[in-house]
Amino acid sequence: MACFLVPAAEAIVTTIVTKVVKSTEKEEKVKVYLSDGTVEEVKKVKFSAKLKWLSNLLWGGSALLAFEHIWHGEVVPFFPFLTAVQNGETADMLAEMSSAGVTMAVLVTAVWVCMLIVSSIIEKRAVREVKLSREAL
Repeated sequence: MACFLVPAAEAIVTTIVTKVVKSTEKEEKVKVYLSDGTVEEVKKVKFSAKLKWLSNLLWGGSALLAFEHIWHGEVVPFFPFLTAVQNGETADMLAEMSSAGVTMAVLVTAVWVCMLIVSSIIEKRAVREVKLSREAL
């Protein structure tokens, strides 16, 4: 019915927050000492970029869900746009939004948190390996 509206609302919020964070964020660089003795500066992944990952996941999921609802005739191109509202099933629609919509939004956010954890592990491992190879020299 309208479960795609919950992740879409979260996507709107994360998009706005991403733009605000990006405007205040500074670039963070890490010096990496390579085994051949050269030094390179590597940019760390900014938090705004990581928020953009969440935003993209939410927008993509919402778009697919909206397409599915249009395909099944639950969303129409005329007012009130949602057939559940037109048929007087507003309570059922709100119940679906609070159960399925919130569950999907939380699941997508949980996947994003796992992505952040993996990203952090990869970044830390790369810096640690460079430090170990530097100490071996």
